[in-house]
Amino acid sequence: MELGFFTMPIHPLDKDWRKCLAEDREAFLLADELGFVEAYVGEHVTDKAENITNCMMFIASLASAVKNIRLGTGTVNMPNLHPAKIAADIAMLDHMLDGKFNFGISPGGLATDAEVFGNLEKDRNAMFLECINTVLKIWESEVPYSIDTEYFGRITTEKAQMPEIGQGIMPKPLQQPHPPIVVTAVAPFSKGVTEAAARGWEPISANFLMPQWVASHWPKYVEGCERAGRPADLANWRVAKSVFVADDLDTARAYATNPDSPYVFYYKQLFTKLVKHGRANLFKEYKDQPDDEVTLEHVCDRLIIWGTPDKVTDELLALREETGEFGTLLYAGKDWADPELARRSMVLLAEKVKPAVNSAEAAKPQAAE
Repeated sequence: MELGFFTMPIHPLDKDWRKCLAEDREAFLLADELGFVEAYVGEHVTDKAENITNCMMFIASLASAVKNIRLGTGTVNMPNLHPAKIAADIAMLDHMLDGKFNFGISPGGLATDAEVFGNLEKDRNAMFLECINTVLKIWESEVPYSIDTEYFGRITTEKAQMPEIGQGIMPKPLQQPHPPIVVTAVAPFSKGVTEAAARGWEPISANFLMPQWVASHWPKYVEGCERAGRPADLANWRVAKSVFVADDLDTARAYATNPDSPYVFYYKQLFTKLVKHGRANLFKEYKDQPDDEVTLEHVCDRLIIWGTPDKVTDELLALREETGEFGTLLYAGKDWADPELARRSMVLLAEKVKPAVNSAEAAKPQAAE
C-alpha cells in the first residue's frame, strides 16, 4: 500500500484565507517530504469553507517546491470552464511539473458553482463528457482544430491563424498522449467507474462512502478493463479515507471526535450539503435505510479512523479486508486546527502505520494458485 494525499479542503468560515492557503500548501510539502507518492487538491468558486478556487493555480504554486511527489487536480470541474482553456492550462501545468502530474476530472458536485456558471439546469454529465472529449481532441489535433460541440460552440483558430509564426497553435501536454486521467467515484456500484476504466482512466473512491460501497468499485473497474481488453491493476485504485493518528489515544479521540473537531466539522459540512441536495443515500449502510437513521454522529463514527499507530494499523487492515486491497490510501486533508497535531498525524501514518500495514499483509499466507 502506498500513501497519497487528497484535500478538498474544508476550513472554518472565519479563518483567515491566507492562513488556510499557507497551511494547505504546507500539507503538500510535508506529504512530499514523507514519501507520499501523489497529492490532489479540489476547487470550488462559491464556497467559503472549501476555499481553493482554482486547483490548477494552487498546484502551479507548488511546482518548484516539491521534489518527488506527483500532483493532481482533484478535480477540475469540467462544465464550469471552456475546454480550450482547460486543454491549454493542463498542458502548461504538465510541463511545469516535468510530467509528474495526474489530471483529475469531474462534472462538479457543488450546486452553487453550477448556478454561478449558468449550468445548474443543464445536463452537467453530458457537458462533462463533451468537455473532456474535446480536451482530448484538441491535444490530438493540429491547427486549426475545427471541433464542433453542443455546449461550447465551434472550437477553431482557422480565421485568425498564422501558424508560421505560432499564432493559433494550442499547446500539448508533456506526457503523451496525455497525463493519466483520474476520476472520483462517489456512488455505490458506480457505472462511471466502469466507463472510466474502459477508457483507460483510473478511479478514486471517495472518503464519504461507507466501506461496503467502496468495495463495490473494484468489480466495476475490472468490468471496464475487461471491456477494453487490458488487465486491471490494483495499483491504479485509490481509496480516500479520513484518518487521524496521534501518539496517545486520548489526544486522538479528542482531535477526531470532539464537537469542535476539524474532522467532525468536515463531515458536518458534507452531510449538510449532501442531505440538502437529496444525496443522503451516499451515507447509508443499506439501500432502503430510512433517511432519519442517517445521522452526523453515525457518519463520523463509521468514516473516521483515529487512534494510536497500532489502533489505526488494525483498522486500516480491517478496512482493506472489507473493501479488498487497493493500491494507494489517500489521506484526506482536514483543517489544521492544531498544526502540530496535524503534522504529527501525517508523520506517524508514513513512518509507523504504513510499514506496519505492509508488513502485516506481506506476512499473510498466500492463496494457493
